[in-house]
Amino acid sequence: MREATAPQDLREFEALMRRYNRTLFRTARAILRDDTEAEDALQDAYIRIYSALGSFRGESKLSTWLVRIVANEALMRLRKRTRRSNIVQLREDQEPVVDRLESGEEGPERAASRGEVRRLLESKIDSLPDAFRAVFVLRGLEELSVEETAAALDIPEATVRTRYFRARALLRDALSREIDLAHDDAFGFAGERCDRIVRAVLSRLAKG
Repeated sequence: MREATAPQDLREFEALMRRYNRTLFRTARAILRDDTEAEDALQDAYIRIYSALGSFRGESKLSTWLVRIVANEALMRLRKRTRRSNIVQLREDQEPVVDRLESGEEGPERAASRGEVRRLLESKIDSLPDAFRAVFVLRGLEELSVEETAAALDIPEATVRTRYFRARALLRDALSREIDLAHDDAFGFAGERCDRIVRAVLSRLAKG
């Protein structure tokens, strides 16, 4: 898809917002870990973006420029909220891309299952350390390149690679623990399933 250019009027700006809303919301959400605050941060960032459009010279991709403004807005809010000057710093020696779910018709059971998986994944992403989480969302969910992620977050490319691989490892470990805990509950037999089978067998036996 061709990279968008800076808009010239409000209608074009609306189109720009709709095109980048998901990526930019995810950026703010990855940093703030709060839906409402991420929406507020994104709205404030859009005001800054609209005012600064005249300064965009195309020296980087528009999407990278937008992500960086939103990330800065979210980081500023995080600093105020936590009364710290910087987000949590992590050792640099610390070290599955999320498959996109296809849209289409699906039954209620599959929809519910996918919803549970999504909520579990979102919970585990939220539990990642701050620096890892932002990198994972941009690289793993939004599929920005290493170079774009580094430019958006203003960190070295080597740091992006390290934090991304470490984030993936942390997510794999966290999800594996959840799976291990769920083993005993897999194909649950108590409750309604048990009662249903017993009733069916007794009914058939009664009919002789």
